[in-house]
Amino acid sequence: MNKFSGLLKIGTCSWKYPSWKGIIYSKDVGDYLNEYARHYNTVEIDQWFWSLFPGNNIILPRPEIVAGYVNAVPDDFQFSIKVPNAITLTHHYRKDKKEALKQNPFFLSSDIFNEFLRLLQPMKSRVGAFIFQFEYLNKMKMPNQIAFQKIFSTFIKKCPLGFNYCLEIRNPNYINEEYFHFLKSVNLSHVFLQGYYMPLIFDLYKKYHDLIEKFSVIRLMGNDRKEMEKKSHSIWNQLWEPKDEELDRLEIMISDLLSKEVRLIVNVNNHYEGSAPLTIERLIRRF
Repeated sequence: MNKFSGLLKIGTCSWKYPSWKGIIYSKDVGDYLNEYARHYNTVEIDQWFWSLFPGNNIILPRPEIVAGYVNAVPDDFQFSIKVPNAITLTHHYRKDKKEALKQNPFFLSSDIFNEFLRLLQPMKSRVGAFIFQFEYLNKMKMPNQIAFQKIFSTFIKKCPLGFNYCLEIRNPNYINEEYFHFLKSVNLSHVFLQGYYMPLIFDLYKKYHDLIEKFSVIRLMGNDRKEMEKKSHSIWNQLWEPKDEELDRLEIMISDLLSKEVRLIVNVNNHYEGSAPLTIERLIRRF
């Protein structure tokens, strides 16, 4: 692993979990992020994704929160940041699927994204990746893959240079050879999402590994979140669903990516096995 230490960063999805006390946190933990950064060199920020609310109200990061995160971590620490869903949602969420769709007027808004970047300016040197996460797009929300690529291409070409922009798609039928050529044409990176009933990332990588270059993100999420929360009672200090075979395959996948000098961020969710820190410990032991 030392050979690839400059290429690989491994961390968790979010960090403020009291049930991690005794695993990575002290009993009397004060600043969770500061203690977290003593163990890991990256983390995913999920909280700013939840930005679009009824009435077309948008909530973006508060400057004091951004400053606090920057001050809590060392200079070589990197954040994977999920872009606000005010930008990535085609329509508002619906509690009742029988409700009429309400279009999101901010979908792929360059103005909103530029304001988001302005608020994150103090964090600029610590941004490892910006993740554009899209929900499953049925034909009422997006006609097809080509239409999506066309509209997203127009948006991403307006975005400032100097960041790793990454795309997370939840339409399995969108992920094909044409998709990876599209990513390359607009300097985007793929997010390998393990879970949420998406195709196994190991099979995708085996099929398209020649098209993965320079940078990528792997997110280990798990499938049934509600079932994992039921088993664990949302206390994330033990493994409820060990995935030994998947971790074996992940070791092979990561090793191959690093051998090609692809820079890689791996973020692990508690819902993957039951405790993200324990999953990371099991993964690191394989190298």
